[in-house]
Amino acid sequence: MTAGYNFKDISALIVDDYFPMHEIMRGILKEFGVGRIAEAASGAAAITEMEYMRADVIFTDYMMDDMNGLEFIQAIRAGETPADRFVPIVVVSAYTEVREILAARDMGATEFLAKPISGKLVYYRLRSIVENPREFVEAESYFGPDRRRREMPPAGSNRRDNDYEYKSHNGRFFAPPN
Repeated sequence: MTAGYNFKDISALIVDDYFPMHEIMRGILKEFGVGRIAEAASGAAAITEMEYMRADVIFTDYMMDDMNGLEFIQAIRAGETPADRFVPIVVVSAYTEVREILAARDMGATEFLAKPISGKLVYYRLRSIVENPREFVEAESYFGPDRRRREMPPAGSNRRDNDYEYKSHNGRFFAPPN
């Protein structure tokens, strides 16, 4: 399943307050050959862990005590942690209603993975991160991966394709509206 990829130089951080999930995720990541794996039981503990290890990818639970996954993502994207603001973050959650998925996306998650997880699904998320790196957007109320997943043609006609007759108004040239 991992043909073509060598994950031995990858560092992964698992953030979940349910320790059996650590075991499952650690086993899957080790099976893929991920070189360094760190674990934390909450977002706050993960921030401390990141002082000692630079993560190349973070897998975080959505609901945790102390600091939940969304607060954790927000802190990373705001530059309030030792983590690289651009680090890929995969939210792993049993909460899979559209509102939770959209909330994670809108906070700056890179990918979403529904529990129960499988090795195949974890691999697909890792592969997506490698093969389709997402551009980052910085706006007044958002910093994170571009939320658009596919190229979309502009709505209506592309005005750049039209020839304009430029008119002068007080020495300034402008293109009149169509």
